[in-house]
Amino acid sequence: MNIYVGNIPFSATTDDLRQLFESYGEVETVKLITDRDTGRPRGFGFVAMPNPHEAKAAISGLSDTTISGRTLRVNEAKSRQPREYAR
Repeated sequence: MNIYVGNIPFSATTDDLRQLFESYGEVETVKLITDRDTGRPRGFGFVAMPNPHEAKAAISGLSDTTISGRTLRVNEAKSRQPREYAR
């Protein structure tokens, strides 16, 4: 299951997120989203967990958790919709 994590402190690393989620089960991947131009973190990312039961436990356990003064928003990621380009 792919999990959206929002409102991440800008100082957080992929290892920080991995440690948070590994307390609930196996973590496949962690991706922090960065700005294309500056390379700075944008404050959100995605965590993939192969076991849906562990993923749901992580979502309910970490949602609204405060880290470095920021309250995490954690929920199941929605499928990415194809972009429509103006012609």
